[in-house]
Amino acid sequence: MTTAVQDMLNAYPADLGDVDRAKLARCIEECLACAQTCTACADSCLSEERVDELTTCIRTDADCADICGATAAVLSRRTGYDADVTQAVLKACATVCKSCGDECERHAGRHDHCRVCAEACRRCERACNDLLTSLG
Repeated sequence: MTTAVQDMLNAYPADLGDVDRAKLARCIEECLACAQTCTACADSCLSEERVDELTTCIRTDADCADICGATAAVLSRRTGYDADVTQAVLKACATVCKSCGDECERHAGRHDHCRVCAEACRRCERACNDLLTSLG
């Protein structure tokens, strides 16, 4: 069974070049999943009794969600592809995912939403780094 991301990449009418389609699709999918998870985690943090202890987590979640969403959008646009922009966005996304994953891990023992978010961030970080490596 293919995903909508894979279907769209397969439907692209021009040549995608040397990019590994599987890694590209996985990265887009992980970015989208991470953006949603970080948004939900920030919202969950706001509902916690001691929200004042989660300020950094909320901020990091919001930053990660925004950057993951932007990364998915940049990776989804293949026309006029710019390798330098793609690599910069992937590096930024991997960096923010590491930061957010580290922050959420600090709270994972008390807040299950932070555990889930940390795991999503780690998957996205790996997918960005895998795609970066394959791009050379």
